[in-house]
Amino acid sequence: QVQLVESGGGLAQAGGSLRLSCAASGSFFKINNMGWYRQAPGNQRTGNQRELVASIITSGDSTNYAERVKGRFTISRDNAKNTVYLEMNSLKPEDTAVYYCQANVVRDGSPLQYSYWGQGTQVTVSS
Repeated sequence: QVQLVESGGGLAQAGGSLRLSCAASGSFFKINNMGWYRQAPGNQRTGNQRELVASIITSGDSTNYAERVKGRFTISRDNAKNTVYLEMNSLKPEDTAVYYCQANVVRDGSPLQYSYWGQGTQVTVSS
């Protein structure tokens, strides 16, 4: 089984910074793409949907960001530690949400990959 454990959430003031970490553990062959998603309850635009914030490929050479966080958030990974990070700067109140780590994991030597999620970590940005 594979577990993803997030840490680093909390309370920040607008304009401040937080760094999220997500460590994968358990038995697996390798981790492919990893990403961070967020879910903000009561968001009229997205409802209760979980939206992609950022993603990163296995090598770390290519990343993808939601428009609303480009230039403020940075995703990175340390494959030796099976960990993905999200550096969040210039935080805004609208960044308030539960942030979830997601990973596509190959459990054995087959080409199949499975999606795993962390339990989520709350990020609250006050104005």
